Amino acid sequence: MSRQYFGTDGIRGTVGRAPITPDFVLRLGHAVGRVLRRTQARPTVLVGKDTRLSGYMLESALESGLNSAGVDVVLLGPLPTPGVAYLTRALRASLGVVISASHNPYPDNGIKFFSALGTKLSDEWELEVEAALAEPPEWADSAAIGRARRLDDAAGRYIEFCKSTFAPELSLRGLKLVVDAAHGAAYQVAPNVFHELGAEVVSIGVQPDGLNINDGVGATHPEALIAAVKAHKAHYGIALDGDADRLQWVDADGRLFNGDELLYLMARDRIARGEKPEGVVGTLMTNKAVEVAFKRQGIDFVRAKVGDRYVLEELDKRGWLLGGEGSGHLLALDRHSTGDGLVSALQVLQACVRSGRTVAELLADVRLFPQVLINVRLQPGQDWKTHAAMQEETARVEAELGEGGRVLIRASGTEPVLRVMVEAQDAAQARQCASRIAATLQAEAPAQRTAVSA
Repeated sequence: MSRQYFGTDGIRGTVGRAPITPDFVLRLGHAVGRVLRRTQARPTVLVGKDTRLSGYMLESALESGLNSAGVDVVLLGPLPTPGVAYLTRALRASLGVVISASHNPYPDNGIKFFSALGTKLSDEWELEVEAALAEPPEWADSAAIGRARRLDDAAGRYIEFCKSTFAPELSLRGLKLVVDAAHGAAYQVAPNVFHELGAEVVSIGVQPDGLNINDGVGATHPEALIAAVKAHKAHYGIALDGDADRLQWVDADGRLFNGDELLYLMARDRIARGEKPEGVVGTLMTNKAVEVAFKRQGIDFVRAKVGDRYVLEELDKRGWLLGGEGSGHLLALDRHSTGDGLVSALQVLQACVRSGRTVAELLADVRLFPQVLINVRLQPGQDWKTHAAMQEETARVEAELGEGGRVLIRASGTEPVLRVMVEAQDAAQARQCASRIAATLQAEAPAQRTAVSA
């Protein structure tokens, strides 16, 4: 059975269009409740959200749906996604739910779920919920209807958890940090975490109005953070996205560090503490320079499909602890069960404080390979996998690059576009090689935008 509603990270879409409508969310809550009731007599579900205006409407619908199936609900209010995951585990709840569209703009919203252990749920569970959605409702009788209450100290509990992941013998005193919460779920939590550990904190992106989440601020718009770091002469800038599960980092010179680099820094810190990781998981998009650096340290490195869900699956399969994506979704499974922008930031700061070195100094031996990405629009029914000219040119490029680069060709999951990405130690070579591969398809489909990074 294929999934109709669930994507790689819950259910997401534009508010007011199926499936992000109050009637569907009520049905979803009821279906989830029925699935939980198959194994538990009186389940309890935690519900958190980000700062989107639509969150109030969807929260009410979800609460009603869960209650109607005989499930108790604890409302957490605005709280980062990883905070909901933590509290689900800490409070021994049956399930955690987050109403958020993460880094998307405010017209979008979504719903994602965490298990009782604070981890993403399986495909099998999602299919079971989808099957329940197709069945007629079974309303609980009046005496069995679930109750709802609010947890007033949810943010405080999560702040204490975040602080507990930072070495107790260390302090952030003497550091000036700019913290950008993207007008999102961490707007109250994030500044307090760093302030209570001793840092001087300058806050931006902490005035949500329901419509400005991720709007020109946060991890998806680091230019605001760069400007603030320079203006306030801060040591570092920390940017989160709307639900605070991803991290972007800026130093005093305005240099932006991505998740690939921060993942390597976290691993290096563990080596310095005598806790050398057996292996690290990245994705198909992880910069090759980071892979080379891990191998130089004697650390195994494997690539998962793009998406923190797939990174987590690979870590679980191998019993490893560290993984992440260039977008800033970072996993340290000995600190938290899911990706957490605040916990990741504290791991980076801990490495700097412990070593007495800056992020740039700690990453001096890693120089990212330039990446060139060209999007080619596919024609209806076009099978790029069997395109002989493209395959031949790709083989020539791979032979030319050798160990000094790589080629990644993949179809977009959301639009009829083929993404041609080439990494090389020289930007001009990367651009030329990507253009050669894309040109084999251009007679049939025009190339779109070209992106160059690093």
